[in-house]
Amino acid sequence: EYTRSMQCSTGALLLLLPWFSGLVLAEISNDFSQCLDFFYNKTPPKGITAAGYQPICQHYKNQYHFASLYRRQHRSPLYSAYILSPADGKRPNSTWMFEPQLAFSRASAEMQRFHTAVDQNVIESQAVFEDYRNSNFTKGHLNPSMHQKTKEDREATFTLTNIVPQRAGSNSGPWNVLEKEVLSKFKTFCNGSMHVITGAMPYESEPRWINNRVSAPEYMWSAYCCPSYRSKLPKSVKPFFPTYAAVGRNDRNSGEEIVPVNVKARAHVRGYDVRRMSLEALEGILKQKLAMPITLFHGQCQ
Repeated sequence: EYTRSMQCSTGALLLLLPWFSGLVLAEISNDFSQCLDFFYNKTPPKGITAAGYQPICQHYKNQYHFASLYRRQHRSPLYSAYILSPADGKRPNSTWMFEPQLAFSRASAEMQRFHTAVDQNVIESQAVFEDYRNSNFTKGHLNPSMHQKTKEDREATFTLTNIVPQRAGSNSGPWNVLEKEVLSKFKTFCNGSMHVITGAMPYESEPRWINNRVSAPEYMWSAYCCPSYRSKLPKSVKPFFPTYAAVGRNDRNSGEEIVPVNVKARAHVRGYDVRRMSLEALEGILKQKLAMPITLFHGQCQ
């Protein structure tokens, strides 16, 4: 392993040395084979046909925590997939991390913290902390830290490969309400595992960029699959099982054909509405907006 990597440039090699540990694991590969457990029935979403998507098994402190499908050209994820597990503590201090393997295929599989000087290869290959500075966007988690049980699980969500540019009115407003609602449904009605896939929907016409580098989504979307749930569900809750989905606005100026705007909402969250819907309805919207026949959960989670 070591001799072959000597072909790297000296600078790249110097950067790699702290990450080298004899055998280099291939977490970045053409599939999610190392982390299929995060998908219902060990089956990632089907129908994603475009090139340039990079599966990442999110690896931190010697274990896997969730999976993300990263779009290299957009320097942002299309989705993150995880198993929901309520946090056993508070939100950690946000120490932001990056993915060495996006920059160097031979690098360690372990996500790394940003240090003061960031290697140019890292900057080319993915979003960096500077991209978000003065951008008028917050760092929007696809896999939110409070949906993760342990301290390490929560810390692992602070990689920029799990983050999209999200407007503050969405992130701390209606989208935050949705995240709490999903958590509550899990705690109250779900008997087994709840598999969640949360993603971003880019603009159809052409990408909108922050810092001319990172694609800001027009919408956020999320869906869950809870195949084992309480046998006696209240009538009002039945439509939420075994699957449920939602789409949230990330641009208050977008049209209302997908998500209508509540004009009575308070000013700071107005235009960032979230529309709850069936899994089928979400897949129909994704098919139309991404021009891909996406199936999120194997067998519709039945």
